[in-house]
Amino acid sequence: MPFSGEIHERVANAPAVPRGLPLVLLLTGFTDAGNAVSGLIEHLRETTSPEPIAVFDNDVLLDYRARRPVISFDQDHLAEFRPARLELSLATDALGQKFLLLAGYEPDFAWNEFARTVLELADEFEVSGLNWVHSIAMPVPHTRPIGTTVSGNRRELTVAHSVWRPRTQVPATAGHLLEFRFAEHGDRVVGFVLLVPHYLAETENPEAVIAAAEKLMAATGLVILLDEVQERRQDYLTRVDEQVLGNDELQQMVQGLERRYDAYMAGRDPEDGSYDEGGFNERDLPSADELAAELERYLASRPSSDEDKPGRG
Repeated sequence: MPFSGEIHERVANAPAVPRGLPLVLLLTGFTDAGNAVSGLIEHLRETTSPEPIAVFDNDVLLDYRARRPVISFDQDHLAEFRPARLELSLATDALGQKFLLLAGYEPDFAWNEFARTVLELADEFEVSGLNWVHSIAMPVPHTRPIGTTVSGNRRELTVAHSVWRPRTQVPATAGHLLEFRFAEHGDRVVGFVLLVPHYLAETENPEAVIAAAEKLMAATGLVILLDEVQERRQDYLTRVDEQVLGNDELQQMVQGLERRYDAYMAGRDPEDGSYDEGGFNERDLPSADELAAELERYLASRPSSDEDKPGRG
């Protein structure tokens, strides 16, 4: 049955939108290893002065029981209710360049209607293309740059940035559906999948946020200030290195990841699809559970404190 309701509301007195802007898509939900997407959303909302143009309806798109909103309890009363946000906004980068930012939660429901609505908005504003990023956990070491898999129809970005090109089937996200629909529509599209170390996937990893921002800048020409995130990155990596160096078994496992990563990168040819299969093979690599268990055992041997955990501070 076709969807018969409205899933968004246009904001009264919204700013005028110049035609031909890039559309940046950031959706949290199914996968967000290292909190790359949620961290970048928070950073962009703080640094790019986004002005809402359209607000999507939580009551239609969101499963509250799966992703409950936050409410604040202040001693004897409820002080604040903070619902999730999914908004299309007009944002401004560090050089004053405008772009459209569609950011927030991944819809739980009405994906086809969501895709149709976003396409209509993109047509109305004559966007120059869709650019999005998400992150998954991979058996790669934190001592190497975060790699990406690139999809879409912008070959120059695939050649320059895609280090792993698998042939596989994966559970789709709403971002995948939007990329697919935009490509069908004949628009320029690019999607970056960050390959985040699997033993750090559940932490708030500033390096993943930086990698996400850098890929979007490469695709759009935007300039995003990252000084504050860079400062947190250094502290984060220092804490992780301290934990690894303090445990011989962890060191051996990370060194194994480094050897496999370096061998794979040395043998790949970016112009040759023959390296699609078998890169980052998980055989003989420690599992995420094994690495997490080692980190937990190491942390248990130290005084318990949130400051001792990667991504906390």
